[in-house]
Amino acid sequence: MEWITRLMEALGSPGAGIAVALENVFPPVPSEVILPLAGFTAGQGRISLIAAILWTTAGSVVGALVLYGLGAWLGLERLRKVADRIPFVTASDVDKADAWFDEHGNKAVFFGRMVPVVRSLISIPAGVSGMPIVKFTLYTAAGSLVWNTALILAGYALGDNYELVDRYLGWVSTVVLAALAIAIVWFVVSRRKARRS
Repeated sequence: MEWITRLMEALGSPGAGIAVALENVFPPVPSEVILPLAGFTAGQGRISLIAAILWTTAGSVVGALVLYGLGAWLGLERLRKVADRIPFVTASDVDKADAWFDEHGNKAVFFGRMVPVVRSLISIPAGVSGMPIVKFTLYTAAGSLVWNTALILAGYALGDNYELVDRYLGWVSTVVLAALAIAIVWFVVSRRKARRS
């Protein structure tokens, strides 16, 4: 928090954008903390509210493009080979996931930008599946604009109580992580049963 505050004090709104870009790639501090803090800082008149929204959205796009590039570098064929070496996973699983992303990728990228944890991860399958980079950028920017604006305005409105945003949204991250853990356990158990039969 202190580092983010210093970054915004030193660089203004671009500092908030840098923090969000880093959060997308290395999420030690979630955007649920950064964005309301940017709104609070704007409410004090130290940065522009509009600039904070635009810079953080740009930061979201930059961070997402880094992970998109990682997915594109990994590629479908390489991922299929890796999948064959992982217990309980096959290349056909990768093909099914890729087919799902081809059908629902636009919605997944747009709405995924508003879901903790998924917000960062969704960029990788977009790159793997070869989603056109212009389309990916547009959907990422649109989803990020909605999410960033909502959290920055919340911090702006709450003032000194901006930390309430993280307190109330923190449970969402917990729910998403729990759901992912349950899904992985279910996947492994169902595969073990299928192999035994």
